[in-house]
Amino acid sequence: MNSQTVQILIAMIIYMAIVVVIGVVYAKKANKSSENYFLGGRSLGPWVTAMSAEASDMSGWLLMGLPGVAYWCGLADAAWTAIGLAIGTYLNWLIVSKRLRRYSIRANNSITLPEFFSNRFRESKKVIMTLSAVFILVFFTVYAASCFVTCGKLFSTLFEMPYISMMIVGAIFVLLYTVLGGFLAESASDFMQGIVMIVALTVIVIISTVSAGGFGAVIENAKAIPGFLEFFGLASPELNADGVQMVEAGKPLFGAASEYGWLKIFSMLAWGLGYFGMPQVLLRFMAIRKEDELKRSRRIAMIWVVISLAVAVFIGIVGRQLYPTVHLTSTDSENIFITLATSSLPAILAGFVMAGILAATISSSDSYLLIAASAFAKNIYQGVFKKNASDKQVMNMSRITLLAIALFAMFIALDEKSVIFNIVSFAWAGFGATFGPIMLFSLFWKRINRPGAIAGMISGAGMVFLWKLVISKLGGIFAIYELLPAFIFSSICIVVVSLMTAPPSKEIEEDFESVKAN
Repeated sequence: MNSQTVQILIAMIIYMAIVVVIGVVYAKKANKSSENYFLGGRSLGPWVTAMSAEASDMSGWLLMGLPGVAYWCGLADAAWTAIGLAIGTYLNWLIVSKRLRRYSIRANNSITLPEFFSNRFRESKKVIMTLSAVFILVFFTVYAASCFVTCGKLFSTLFEMPYISMMIVGAIFVLLYTVLGGFLAESASDFMQGIVMIVALTVIVIISTVSAGGFGAVIENAKAIPGFLEFFGLASPELNADGVQMVEAGKPLFGAASEYGWLKIFSMLAWGLGYFGMPQVLLRFMAIRKEDELKRSRRIAMIWVVISLAVAVFIGIVGRQLYPTVHLTSTDSENIFITLATSSLPAILAGFVMAGILAATISSSDSYLLIAASAFAKNIYQGVFKKNASDKQVMNMSRITLLAIALFAMFIALDEKSVIFNIVSFAWAGFGATFGPIMLFSLFWKRINRPGAIAGMISGAGMVFLWKLVISKLGGIFAIYELLPAFIFSSICIVVVSLMTAPPSKEIEEDFESVKAN
């Protein structure tokens, strides 16, 4: 390693040491009970609730995936996705957070999402709980894989080491940290990581814009590329047979701009629907210490989200001017943030900025692993197979599950050519369509019943796979983001099946009315 690499490594080690210390500090409290380990004893303050919800949600794709999309094909895809996410964030905090916090307590003090759905419908046979846990295991394993890909790309790019070795190192660190401290450690460190992420993004975009000759120069360069700076057009890199963008006279080649119609726009805006089914965000609503603090959390979260998304998109735009021929594949384009940081900052500061990517990755992967492990240990192991399991047995099982999920996620992440944005988009659609409709109907429609809820989950998850793997291949109007049709189909199934079957019991309706009245 050269001196620059050593300084970057030192800065990142300092950062990781701080994260581990947080885990040690919270480990004792976390291990007092499963409620503390999985939900922090409902003790989160408004700042930690807001920052940890957004940091755990955005993950490494905010610093690598989203700038990579903007760098590769311009403004439209990245910007409409960001707009959809911002709208979804606001609506989720506005209409879901308070009702879910209240309802989760009414529903037998539920501490996991599967447990809430099961208790909401007063299940005796835990079908909803089991299905929810299984879907969480499936989609969070995919999500965790995207985080491990981020770790692998980051470390292999920085230290010029083999991707697979670096991916495994990053995965092991995340796993050890998650096992140690549970939800409280995760939320506390996510608060810090949220700050690191937004600072890293802001510092890089300011320095890079100055280096590029100012905001005007960046915009003029982007306008010169067909479709690159349009909301209703898309840049089309000209590729050779190996999928590498061609270069002529030191400039990357682009073809004519592609059309970007309203169907594609609605497809990207549909990312916002995913928030209604995101377990890592919904759990923060359940974990806040006071319901009336959610309004302040919403304001904090929105400021963070809007700034972070806007800056992440612009980093891709400015990167095209400063380093137009450095990243010539869609996969490699996701390294533009790393290139800007290491080339424009002193090594020690670049190391701390790189910690921003690590922060985003850790803040998400620990959430994914912990929620997936709790879904199996609390909702399947204790909820179905061993109902008399002690808290200690549940937590031990969750740690075993953590290891199994991490190993499978590492297997998925072995492909160095994986595009982070694509992996995240599939898992996001899975959660949004599986849990989003049932969450909204459970909170706001008294007539929804248990068969309707089951039908909604199965149809939503099934349609995500069907649309992604089969229907989207037809092209044309079918080449839209799978979340949109799957969300609509799930909602239709919930309504139709609920109306065709017996209404919910009087006790369930009383629960609904009591929550609605508060």
